[in-house]
Amino acid sequence: MNLEELDSREPDRVIDLDLRRVMKQSLWLTGGGAAVLYLVSFLIRGEISLSVSFGGFMLGLLLFTVGYVVLIVLHEACHLLGFRIFGGVPFRKMAYGVNLEMGIAYATTEIPLRNKPMRDALLLPLWLTGILPGIIGIWLDSHLLILLSAFLIGGAAGDLEMNRQLRKLPDNWLIRDDPEKPKLYAYDPQEKEATPDEPGGTEDGPHENGTTHES
Repeated sequence: MNLEELDSREPDRVIDLDLRRVMKQSLWLTGGGAAVLYLVSFLIRGEISLSVSFGGFMLGLLLFTVGYVVLIVLHEACHLLGFRIFGGVPFRKMAYGVNLEMGIAYATTEIPLRNKPMRDALLLPLWLTGILPGIIGIWLDSHLLILLSAFLIGGAAGDLEMNRQLRKLPDNWLIRDDPEKPKLYAYDPQEKEATPDEPGGTEDGPHENGTTHES
């Protein structure tokens, strides 16, 4: 099924995120992620060391802000990398941008992917920009990396929700990404296009003399 065929038919399923619900999930994931990471750190080290000063706090806040922006950019770049690795999409067929109205960054491709590769591409940023910094943060005993990890895990709430809904569909379905909105269009590749009526009849049925209407 090529792009022209997809453009000529309606999607069999539309996955449209409820941003308010996703925001709530993001808060829970951020808090829960931080709690789990600090618990693991405590179990490994037997303590949680913390020293606070005004200068240290301001420097930490600055580093957190810069690190968060960098990881958000990398999060979207990981989607593009996932499209390439799992879906074989050429980089020239991808796009990256920011939806100022919705306040979100996005990475997209005009090429539809099968369901399984699309799910893998959705979750790749969670592993590389969420889980991995947390593991490094525990290893280095870095509060900065642990907190950044928690926030990036929370930032993957939309990807996790899309993955949850895509798991309800067969792996061979084609998934097309909306170029600007957090929305996916799913197509059943087995569904056949409507075929023209056989000669000798119309939608209203055959003529009495066996011929069809001419338009």
